[in-house]
Amino acid sequence: MTMAMASSSPASPIKQTNNNDNLKKNRIQVSNTKKPLFFYVNLAKRYLQQHKEIELSALGMAITTVVTIAEILKNNGFVTEKSIVTSTVGMKDVAKGRVIHKARIEIVLEKSEKFDSLIAATANGKVEKK
Repeated sequence: MTMAMASSSPASPIKQTNNNDNLKKNRIQVSNTKKPLFFYVNLAKRYLQQHKEIELSALGMAITTVVTIAEILKNNGFVTEKSIVTSTVGMKDVAKGRVIHKARIEIVLEKSEKFDSLIAATANGKVEKK
C-alpha cells in the first residue's frame, strides 16, 4: 500500500521560517520500523544536550514507541513532561484513491535539573540506580 500526504498545494521545496526552523532542530519523528528503540533514546539525550526541550512525534503504530521513549527518559530522570498532544492526520492512499486518517502524537519533554549530572555520570561509566 503506497501512501502520500494529502495536501491541497502541489509538491514544492519546504521553506522554513525562523520559528519553524527552530522547531525542526529539536523534533524527533519516530518510525516504528526504521530504527531500534534505544537509537531514539540516545538521540533524544543528544538533542537535550543542545536544546532545553525536545519534541517527539509519531503516527499510527509508532505511537507506542514514542510513549516508551518518553517513559524511559522520564523514569531515568533525564526529562520532565511538558505537554502531550494527540490528533489525526489525513493520508491519501494512492492505490485506492481515498483518505485514511491516522492517529498522531506529539510529546514535548523538558530537560530536568539533574540532566547534566546524569549525562556526566553516564559518560564516566557510572550509571546510578535509584
